[in-house]
Amino acid sequence: MKLGFLPAPNPARKFNPSLRETLSRSFPVGTALALLFGALATEAAAPVKIRLATLAPKDTSLHKTLQQMGESWKKSTADQVQLTIYTDGTMGGEADMVRRMRIGQIQAAMLSGPGLAQVEDSVRGLQLMPMMFQSLEEFDYVFEKLRPGLEKKFRDKGFEVILWGDLGWVRFFSKQPARRIDDYRKMKVFVWSGDTRSAEVMKAVRVNPVPAEHTDTLPGLQTGLFDMVPTVPIYALAGQFYGPAPHMLDLNWVPLVGATIVTKKTWDATPADKRAELMKAAAEAGRQVSQHGRAESVEAVAAMEKRGLKVTKPTPEDIADWMKFMDEAYPKIRGNMVPADMFDEVVKLVKEYRAKAK
Repeated sequence: MKLGFLPAPNPARKFNPSLRETLSRSFPVGTALALLFGALATEAAAPVKIRLATLAPKDTSLHKTLQQMGESWKKSTADQVQLTIYTDGTMGGEADMVRRMRIGQIQAAMLSGPGLAQVEDSVRGLQLMPMMFQSLEEFDYVFEKLRPGLEKKFRDKGFEVILWGDLGWVRFFSKQPARRIDDYRKMKVFVWSGDTRSAEVMKAVRVNPVPAEHTDTLPGLQTGLFDMVPTVPIYALAGQFYGPAPHMLDLNWVPLVGATIVTKKTWDATPADKRAELMKAAAEAGRQVSQHGRAESVEAVAAMEKRGLKVTKPTPEDIADWMKFMDEAYPKIRGNMVPADMFDEVVKLVKEYRAKAK
């Protein structure tokens, strides 16, 4: 067979009338157009299915808030946006969730600071500057100033941030009682798997980090893999960490900040005229996450105390010891755990807030 360009049509050659009639009878033009437009209409009506992963346990307020957001999305778009939620870390740790989003296995995830940092380093300024914030109101002020720039950076990386939230202050849950940094230097301390820079800085300030996934926290405490885990009380209660780690230091370490992100490809596939409503429902979900999370973390401490948790209240001398430790740690955090420009911006905004408060 000879391959090449098709010969030019010969104007003198006439089309076989019998063949034309046969085609018309067997496949009418109207039928072809109907099938074509029917296929296009079906494709246009196909719902956008968003699979969202989270470490949040099933039936917690976090899970229920996401469910409410999903129902709102479904209603406002006439079922054109459908949300399916995978709880309890069934899609793996947060690094796994980010990887799954990048290859299209899931389209969204609710992540804490370490998971978000897998996408954009600057978010570490909200999560990895311990004792920088003296109150949650101070944190709120700094966050709102940083928010637009952070969301743009995520968008540039191919993700849309649809909601932010926090669960209040991270506390230290340990097997042995402790109140100062030297007490914790004797312990093996949980650190997120894959967060190598945090581990390196912890080693630099003579703290012994043990990388693990969040889903390994309880068995790790039970088997002695580590002796202390920094987390919010609501997670300690849900995960029953207070059993093998019955001591909590009531120190305002850092707020546990999180966000729900969706791949930009998926977000751009949602109905353009409905995105404002989708974002409004997501923003409301974010407000509920912070409101419920902060309140429930306080309630969780009381609930765990009834089950045997022993809470250590730091003295002013203890706080001074921790601040002295942070003076040693901050230069190592700046430029390593937190980008230098973000670190400096957070410090500037904290000073700005305190000046206005005075």
